[in-house]
Amino acid sequence: MSIKPPFTDLEIKTEDSGFYANNSLPIAMLSKGIMVALVLWALIWPANANGTLGSLNWKLLESFNQFYIIIVGLFAFFLFVVALLPYSGRKVMGTPGEAPEFSNFSWFSMMFGAGLGVGLMVYATAEPMGLWGSNPVVVAGDVAGSSEEAVQSAFRYTFLHYGFHAWAIYVVTGLSLAYYAYTRNMPLTIRTALTPLLGSAANGIIGHIVDVLGVVATILGVSVTIGFGVSQFVDGLYAVTAMDWLMNNEGEVPTPSTVGLISALVVIMGLSIISAVSGVGRGVKYLSNLNMVLSLILLMTFVIFGSFLFAMTTYATAMVDYILHFVSLSFQAFGPQSAGDFAATLPEAAQPHAEALFGGATNAWGNFDGFKSGLEGAAAELPEETLIAAYEAGTNGRLFGWQAGWTTFYWAWWIAFSPFVGLFLARISKGRTVREFILGCVIAPALVCFAWMTILGGTAVDLEVAGLADPSIAAASTTNKLFVALENILSEGLYGILVVMCVVLILTFLVTSADSGILVMNTIMSGGAQETGIKHRIIWGLILTAVIGSLIIAAGDNNPLDALKNAMIIGALPFTMVMGLMMVALTKALYRDSQREKQGVAEQPAE
Repeated sequence: MSIKPPFTDLEIKTEDSGFYANNSLPIAMLSKGIMVALVLWALIWPANANGTLGSLNWKLLESFNQFYIIIVGLFAFFLFVVALLPYSGRKVMGTPGEAPEFSNFSWFSMMFGAGLGVGLMVYATAEPMGLWGSNPVVVAGDVAGSSEEAVQSAFRYTFLHYGFHAWAIYVVTGLSLAYYAYTRNMPLTIRTALTPLLGSAANGIIGHIVDVLGVVATILGVSVTIGFGVSQFVDGLYAVTAMDWLMNNEGEVPTPSTVGLISALVVIMGLSIISAVSGVGRGVKYLSNLNMVLSLILLMTFVIFGSFLFAMTTYATAMVDYILHFVSLSFQAFGPQSAGDFAATLPEAAQPHAEALFGGATNAWGNFDGFKSGLEGAAAELPEETLIAAYEAGTNGRLFGWQAGWTTFYWAWWIAFSPFVGLFLARISKGRTVREFILGCVIAPALVCFAWMTILGGTAVDLEVAGLADPSIAAASTTNKLFVALENILSEGLYGILVVMCVVLILTFLVTSADSGILVMNTIMSGGAQETGIKHRIIWGLILTAVIGSLIIAAGDNNPLDALKNAMIIGALPFTMVMGLMMVALTKALYRDSQREKQGVAEQPAE
């Protein structure tokens, strides 16, 4: 049976003149309307916005935590299968025989630039340190948190969150966009990835909705990234200047104040808008070069003064451990534990106290000693063996809470960020084979992330395990752990120099991320155009600033980034479903194109 040529007649109607000239009016108005509504809600009813976002986020996690975990596992396995299959793996993303646009060195360098961003600056020390204290092996009670025995599982989950799964999320989006753009001469925009399923319907309202979901996900993903980066930037400024107004000192450890965060945000976003207006060539290019140099200096500082032998040993053992557990890490998903299910597994002596025991036994962020000390009345007088059994009965609840609060947060973050990174990877990969693209963009950046985490984070963990940090690194806030780790390994003078350098590095990473995010949003709105109007870059920069600032204000001083994180997880869910459809669409496209090749049917229209 003859197979028709693929649908390539994608028409994204843009305005011919006026303020929205060369932009899709429906995408622009829907995207801006959603974001403006969110900003007004957060500013006019901050408590309601913060509470509602938190409540809705938790309800969605209860229903969709397993979906998030399993679909990301499917992304990783799908890509490896596509890379290994003979036809799909050798398929060139371009005209047959077309050479890659960039040399291997330049290609890998640009990928490293994409991988070494704000997230790695914030979590290089915080991720391994946090997971050393709490990970599923610790939560299940198999090893004690913050012990030498917990180091292995800490880096297993560090590699999970920043490894092949994370980059697989980016590559599903990037491969889908690159494949259609370079084999079928279609625009680099989100709806293009669904044309094998949607056909001509992609030209209408369904296509607009898909692109809007991409814009919303990008805004919220970039917002969380900038939020964390601004927080670390304020920590660095405080270390340099000691200006008290930058910090909130009411908690157990100093954290950036709302005033400090908003002030830093305005400065950073102002610079980002200037960079975006200047264009990719002059803005992002020069900042990326500076980022690479400063990143290498920071990395070499930890190599020379940190625990490099521990880091390299950990790299090797953690890599083997990660690969051995790859399947279980991909698909072991937990659902919420109900009070009824908890009570049914309790020993008979504990069943009358099920309600009093349930909260502490299912608390993912506590431990057995905290569970015992939190009990009151008759429940507190239960025998030790009964309390141990009660705590064990809540294991599934703790594992769900941990996974929803940690792994699923990351998967939602990377999914929300995937239109941004995916478009970037697609743009630099013309002329590559599908196999080169998958293996190069999944494996190479992940290996760099592993090195970054083991060298910086391994030093912090080694200092704490050896009792040399007193435990100052563990006690520091998430965004301040990097500076405290530097303080532990450097002399006072050298520490002062490195902190200033880190502040500059964080600033340039933030400006680059915001700048690129603004350009990606405009690319989607313009139907895939790579050159967009200056006024729209300014407007999206202001909208991005307003979204981040309003949600920080809504969350308040105690947990200023919570509203941002909750909004991001909520906003990422619809785009997760779009990505699932991208995977189905690409499977169909690759199969159909293999059949077309056999029958001699053109895969792309004649130019």
